[in-house]
Amino acid sequence: MNTDDTNTHTNDTGEKFVNFIKIISRLRGPDGCPWDMKQTPQSLKTYLIEEAHELMEALEADNPAHVREELGDLLFQIVLLNNIYAEKNYFNMDDVIETITAKMIRRHPHVFADSEAKTEEELRRQWISIKSREKGKKNTPGALLSSIPKSLPALRRAHRISERAARTGFEWPDMEEALDKLDEEIREFKEAMRSGRREEMFEEMGDILLTLVNVGRLAGANSEEALQSATAKFTDRFAKMEQILEQSGKTFPPMSKEEMLEIWEEAKKQID
Repeated sequence: MNTDDTNTHTNDTGEKFVNFIKIISRLRGPDGCPWDMKQTPQSLKTYLIEEAHELMEALEADNPAHVREELGDLLFQIVLLNNIYAEKNYFNMDDVIETITAKMIRRHPHVFADSEAKTEEELRRQWISIKSREKGKKNTPGALLSSIPKSLPALRRAHRISERAARTGFEWPDMEEALDKLDEEIREFKEAMRSGRREEMFEEMGDILLTLVNVGRLAGANSEEALQSATAKFTDRFAKMEQILEQSGKTFPPMSKEEMLEIWEEAKKQID
C-alpha cells in the first residue's frame, strides 16, 4: 500500500468515526431514541461489562466475523458514554483520543524516544516506573497493586495481583512448594469444617482458591480461563447426560447415586 492509499484509508476511517459520533448524538437528541436518551454512566456499567465479555467469547472462539461485530458493540458503549460526558462539557472525543495518544507515546519511550528495553522484563519495569511517576504513587504503600480494578472477576484479579507481586521477587521458589501450601490450606479447611466453624471455612476456602491461582500461574495457566473451560466441559457433559436420561425415559430423582455416575461416565464417553 502506498502513501496515498494509506492517507485515503485514514481519511475514510476518520470520516466514518465522526459520522458514528454524530449518529450517537442524534440518538441522544430531542427526537432520538427513548432508551438512549435515558441512559446514564451508572446505567451503562452493566452493558459495558456484558459487551466486554461477549467480545471475550468471540476472541476465544477465534471467529473474526463475531469479533468484528462485538468490537462494534463495545465501541457503541464507549462512544455513548463519551457523548453523555460531552453533553455536560466535561470532555469530548477529541480529549479522549488526545489523552490516550499522549499516554501511549509517553509509556513507550523505547519506540518514540531514545530509551532502550531489550527484554520483556525491562519493558515491564519501565512501564511500571512510568506509571508510578505519572500517578505520583511511587512511594505510596499499596500502590503496586492498587491499580488492578476491584471489579475484575475474582479469579482474574487474583491472577493479576499475584503476577504483579511475583515481579517484585515475592514468589514461590518452585511449583512443589506452592503445592505443599495448597495441601496445608486444604488441611486447615478440613479442620474448620470438622469443628463447624463456618467463618473459618469461608476464610480457608478463599486461601485455597488464592493458592490455586498461584499454582495455575506457575504452571502457565490463567485460573479464570481454566475454570471457564472446565465449566463449559461440565455443562456439555451434563447436557449429554440429560439427553441420555430423556432417551431412556428416566429422570434425575429418585435415581441412585450409582445410576447417576454410570450415566455420567457414558455422557463423558460420548462427548470426549
